[in-house]
Amino acid sequence: MKTKKGKKQALSLFVIASIIATTAACGSSGNNNSGSQTGNGTESNSNNGSAANSANASNSNEEIVEITVWDKSAPDDPLKSFHEQQFAEFDKAHPNIKVTHVDATGSNGRQKFMTAVAGGEQPDVYTAAFPDMQLYIHKGIAADITDLLNNSEMKDTFIDGAFDLATKGDKIYGIPQTMYTTGLFYNKSMYEKAGIQEPPVDWDTFAQAAQKTQEANPGTIGFDILGMDWADWHFEYYVWQAGGDLTEEQPDGTVKLTFTSDAAVEALQYYHDLKWEYQVTQKNVVQDTADNQKDFYTGHSAHILGASDTYSGFVSKGMDPNDIGFAPFPKGPAGNNPSQAGGSFYIFNPKNSPAKLKASFEYAMFFMSQDMQEEALQYKKDNGFGNNPLSVVKNIDMTQYFLGMPQDVADNIQLAASNQRLEYFLKSSLSSYLVKAIQKVLLDKNADPKTELEAAQKLAQIEVIDKYNEDIKAGNSTD
Repeated sequence: MKTKKGKKQALSLFVIASIIATTAACGSSGNNNSGSQTGNGTESNSNNGSAANSANASNSNEEIVEITVWDKSAPDDPLKSFHEQQFAEFDKAHPNIKVTHVDATGSNGRQKFMTAVAGGEQPDVYTAAFPDMQLYIHKGIAADITDLLNNSEMKDTFIDGAFDLATKGDKIYGIPQTMYTTGLFYNKSMYEKAGIQEPPVDWDTFAQAAQKTQEANPGTIGFDILGMDWADWHFEYYVWQAGGDLTEEQPDGTVKLTFTSDAAVEALQYYHDLKWEYQVTQKNVVQDTADNQKDFYTGHSAHILGASDTYSGFVSKGMDPNDIGFAPFPKGPAGNNPSQAGGSFYIFNPKNSPAKLKASFEYAMFFMSQDMQEEALQYKKDNGFGNNPLSVVKNIDMTQYFLGMPQDVADNIQLAASNQRLEYFLKSSLSSYLVKAIQKVLLDKNADPKTELEAAQKLAQIEVIDKYNEDIKAGNSTD
């Protein structure tokens, strides 16, 4: 029989696993420059130089601090040699920090990380996906680095909003490593034919722009709406713009569904109107997202929602960069237009000594310096690798690393990133229920948005939320 302590630990691990499963889709958990962070225990020691090799001789008498970082590339990673070059640059600049790199490739990365944490073997530096930060902060897995950051000369080199999703109260728990943001892509050439000078700023002007571009460009559509099996991915943006969300996490850890809130109903009504009143969407509203993107990059659609790094994909498919516009989402009835953010943060072991925590912090900040970021961007450009259009470091001219990228696109990507939020809580477990309601409204002119959302919420409550909340309450009762 399990002891009370054993039951509590088992339940805690179950809940952690459940939450991790719901946050796996939209974060990036990359290695030092790209890739997928998992950590499978294969180690290498990159610090093979001595103090005499350092450019900073004053460091030679400092005590050696050893740290373990989960950022070693896979053997077949085409960027492996470049990453090792950057590791060597760190070694040379910091001879007093001895780094052991652990293989950060493979599958089940989050599970491996949580297993290491539970076993008292948490790495000193780990790259955590955006959606996982709430859990890691809540569970005390990410170290408080507020003082280290406030005393760093690099604090103000990051873009506005970069630390938002690693902040709780007045404490900061991570260093932003990579980031993507979402927004509205529009076709400038189609805008010109329609006599439109600027991208839409709210729901009304968006619908009007979609109509005008469709009328001025025969054979095209105004907007490719996402109605396939990922429909809630974009729908949640409209709920935010209407002033709401689709779930609410309660103080005790349980979850309340808000599918039937005024904001959600208003958002789905807008979907209904775009399809049936304004008639600006594609005929097959449930077509695959790849077909939506094809409509856009071939010039058959005036608008599409997407992530900032989709820009490179459009260009690679032959779209003229001068035809690509990007803007923050149009504001909804609530007067707000947050973007959905994804990416990764460096986090650090909270159980470390001050010296070890400082060394870990210095490691992350070294790779986030403007010089190292620009070195990585240039290498990828020169060697045919794709770059992320959004830099989390200020004063980097991203247009230098993308052939023909208009300056307004680069500027608006950063503007969109300054107002961001995570996807709704328990998304992966609830998605199918919402999608059914969204598709019903897009496929049936007479479908009532509120009625469909009520049906979706009722079923999701019975099949998902009741069980989830029971597990949470059972865990709370053992405290």
